[in-house]
This record gives sequence, C-alpha cells and structure tokens, in this order.
Amino acid sequence: MVVIPVRSFRLGKTRLAEMMDEAERVRLGRALASHVAGAVAAADLLPLMVTADPEVAAWATAEGFPSLPEPGSGLDDAAAAGVEWAEVSRSSWIVLHADLPLLDTGDVRTLAALLAEGFDPIAPSSDGGTSAIGSRGGFAFSFGRGSFHRHIARLAAPKVVTATGLLLDVDSPADLAAAVAHPRGRWLREVVT
Repeated sequence: MVVIPVRSFRLGKTRLAEMMDEAERVRLGRALASHVAGAVAAADLLPLMVTADPEVAAWATAEGFPSLPEPGSGLDDAAAAGVEWAEVSRSSWIVLHADLPLLDTGDVRTLAALLAEGFDPIAPSSDGGTSAIGSRGGFAFSFGRGSFHRHIARLAAPKVVTATGLLLDVDSPADLAAAVAHPRGRWLREVVT
C-alpha cells in the first residue's frame, strides 16, 4: 500500500501565493495529488490518501481512492496513521509525497520492487527532504528540513532511490517553473495557465 498524505488543497502551497490565487493553488494541489495517486494505481498498488481535510477526503472518494482521517496535525502524524493502517492489514508500506509532478509509474514500481526484495526504499528530494520512504511495521517519522538523513538512519535495510520523478516536489515558484519546463512536467502547463 502507498500512503499519500494530503494536508489541504485550500491551505497548501502557500509559498506560491505571490504567483497564484487560492483557486489556482487549489487546482494545482488537486492535480498534483491526482497525478501521484494515478501513478500509484497504474503500478497496481493501492493509493491510500490520508488527510484531516473533508474536502480532500471527498475528492479522494470521488476519484475512487480510499482515504483515512489524519488524527494529528501534520505530515508525521498523517504518515504514521497510514503506517498503522498498513500494520493492521499486515501490509508493507510506502509513504509518498502528494506533490511530485515528475513522478511516473516506473518510479513507483522501483520503490515497490525494492520493498518486495526486503529493502527499505528511501528517496531524497532535491532540498534534502524525503519524497518517499518504505518499510514494514511501525516507524518514527521526522519530516521537514534534513529529513532524509534522519530517516535513513532509522531504517534497518535502507536502499536509496534517486529518480527524476522523486527528486522534485513543488514547494516554491522555482520548483513549479522547473517542473513545467521538464518534459515529464508538460502536463502541468494546462493546470497553471
């Protein structure tokens, strides 16, 4: 199962406020989450959306993706809730960010294959964060600046995955511009114009 935490379409992407109004940021957040969940589903894996936002949960249901309420307040709590659900279902898990515009099905399959081989896949983002992480059982998440190094130290059998689709998440205007300029990000041109 692939856990995809989604904070809120309305409250997300605030660092893009200088170039996009709220409606545009909502449209972008929804499109990014749909892109990531679609890549997961195309890899024949279950995308589980975790959110505290009723609007995101309703969107997930309408798109045919299961959702789980986030019990806490933030990315660490959302990831932990998804992992707890995976533990109850006796499933391994991957936590994947919802704002990876260059992600493709091959990237997801690489993570899943490593997990199936007994590794704990982990993918750094270009800013030192963690775009994806997978394992079995419970895990103490610590997302934020420098999280890649904190997370890799906590994994029993880490295997680093550096893939184009996992390196760039959209946090800033520069990230969005880089994504739109990349061949894999051309789909975003219809969303941000």
